[in-house]
Amino acid sequence: MARRVAAVLLLLALGCLLGILLLCLGSGDARGPPGFKYGIVLDAGSSHTAMFIYKWPADKENDTGVVSEHSMCDVEGPGISSYSSNPPAAGKSLEHCLNQALRDVPKEKHAVTPLYLGATAGMRLLNIANLEASNAVLSAVTAMLKSYPFDFRGAKILSGEEEGVFGWVTANYLLENFIKRGWLGEWIQPKKKTLGAMDFGGASTQITFETRDTIEDPRNEVMLKLYGQPYKVYTHSFLCYGRDQVLKRLLSKLLQQAENYQATVPNPCWPTGYRKSLSLSSIYDSPCTEKERPSLPLNTFVTMAGTGNGSLCALHVSKLFNFTTCSFSRCSFDGIFQPEVSGNFIAFSAFFYTVDFIQTVMERPVHLPKDLKDAAETICATSWSELLQKAPKLEKRLSDYCATSMFVYLLTTRGYNFNNHSFPNIAFQKKAGETSIGWALGYMLNLTNMIPAEKPASHKSMLYNYWVILILLFVVTTLIALVTAVYLLRHSKSSAI
Repeated sequence: MARRVAAVLLLLALGCLLGILLLCLGSGDARGPPGFKYGIVLDAGSSHTAMFIYKWPADKENDTGVVSEHSMCDVEGPGISSYSSNPPAAGKSLEHCLNQALRDVPKEKHAVTPLYLGATAGMRLLNIANLEASNAVLSAVTAMLKSYPFDFRGAKILSGEEEGVFGWVTANYLLENFIKRGWLGEWIQPKKKTLGAMDFGGASTQITFETRDTIEDPRNEVMLKLYGQPYKVYTHSFLCYGRDQVLKRLLSKLLQQAENYQATVPNPCWPTGYRKSLSLSSIYDSPCTEKERPSLPLNTFVTMAGTGNGSLCALHVSKLFNFTTCSFSRCSFDGIFQPEVSGNFIAFSAFFYTVDFIQTVMERPVHLPKDLKDAAETICATSWSELLQKAPKLEKRLSDYCATSMFVYLLTTRGYNFNNHSFPNIAFQKKAGETSIGWALGYMLNLTNMIPAEKPASHKSMLYNYWVILILLFVVTTLIALVTAVYLLRHSKSSAI
């Protein structure tokens, strides 16, 4: 009798296991697989444009917290602001990546896939210098984007504050600092603090972080309500402090010191053995340098020669900042209020590429400010031939790593006031998981209303919860059946003896 009961229980256990297998294979959702929704954002930066395609489960109940990067495409050529004299070419430059989007997004989803273009500091500068040209470039890219079968929702120039805040939202969203799913599918608001975000682009740099301090300048304060939680965020964007504009401003300062523009001008921020002939127009074609423009014709060429002097380079780079003027209780630089930095930070874009060069090519660690300073001085002291030997594939930007490294050191320490205690809290990263960190994802999340102000209702995950509970019940039933069967079989054997 006991053996029959045990056999029945074993069959029950096998049935339960088969049921679990069918559940796992056949349906995570009683209505079948939901598929995906897609969104496309073109990040039109000052030096280049990148296209990001994002995806998330098509079931609206699952929209919160599950957007990821599906694919990306780097647009060939410079940023759209460089096409000011030929606006149609700005639109034409986007074709290759838009054609990739046609392939990457399923055809049946094209008409319902939102498409955005956001332009940043390069176009902000063009808008200042030549409003007509700026409008013509935006019109050209708009016409190109409208010619594709996606749901085009606009091309606009972001403010520096928008760029900073959307980058902050992206980083904290990807790292699940706002909200995350519990193992039963419920939404959980983590107790951990948000991360500060630091972006270093081609024409501007942004710092954004949550603070409890009083923000003395209302222009730097942003109040957000995400998932029912309020956030008081400090943000500031420094126009003309992006990588490319910093390098132009530095060249301008060096030329100002030269007694004769026709002679060879020494550049302590270039490596020894590196020489280049530059047209004045390539330096003074920007609102960031035009006030320093010399009386010479812009088609004049000047030869510069690297002298590789780290301490002299640091002196010249420090002149790009104004550390003396401040009408608030404390400032970063250029008279801009900034509360004390607190908590962890993530630094991306050119911050990442600069530190990555130091760590991978120069093989030096960056844990403290002194590490960054020493590494910058080492790069400056390395000859052009040695640098080429170390990183031949980076030849195009190789001569600028001395100045860029020195600038990052001065910006983070003297500018933002990171010290030995707070500097180790900066993580220099390009991605979170498989998704690029930048303003683009935060921008799309905002425009598609995928980050609600209210806390997500618990019922949003109920269907998912039901399946988890059913599977748990199957597992418990199976275990009880197996244990009982084993017990009865052993009892039956001992009785027979």
